[in-house]
Amino acid sequence: MFYKCTFMLMFFISSSLFANNIDDLKTFEAKFTQIILNNANKKIEYSGMIYIKEPSQIVWKYESPIIKNVFINKDFAIIDEPELEQAIFTTLKKEINIVKLLKSAKKVDSNEYVTSANDIEFKLKIENRRIKSIQYQDEIENDITIIFSNIIQNQTIDEKHFQFNPPEHYDIIRK
Repeated sequence: MFYKCTFMLMFFISSSLFANNIDDLKTFEAKFTQIILNNANKKIEYSGMIYIKEPSQIVWKYESPIIKNVFINKDFAIIDEPELEQAIFTTLKKEINIVKLLKSAKKVDSNEYVTSANDIEFKLKIENRRIKSIQYQDEIENDITIIFSNIIQNQTIDEKHFQFNPPEHYDIIRK
């Protein structure tokens, strides 16, 4: 479930970054804090870096509380789990229709937008042509908030961020 929501969110974020007052965006780099609150009010907070490069490269580098890297290129994903010494290679079954998603985003306030994908509504806050946060409720009713900071747009991002070469001792899982 974590992976399904993560993949959907990654496609959504990459799609949203190229819409709604930021049409000229080619790259996006930022620190993120992802807060997950479940029905029992238990909260977990992840943090790290995100790198996005047009047209379809995305990398989430989780730094805390665990180290994990999630690479997406079009409909292919790699989940690198250094603490488990494994990587999961998978083809995504369902690619979100980015064009449809972009066209469906509606401005609801001066800096707020709403759109949906796969029956999930996403709320975006955009300030100064930059996405500041995204909120949504996942399929198991967790409230998710992702806050971006130290945002860098339209600057060259080193290709090494998008490359994954597993160490020889890693277990490779193909799904």
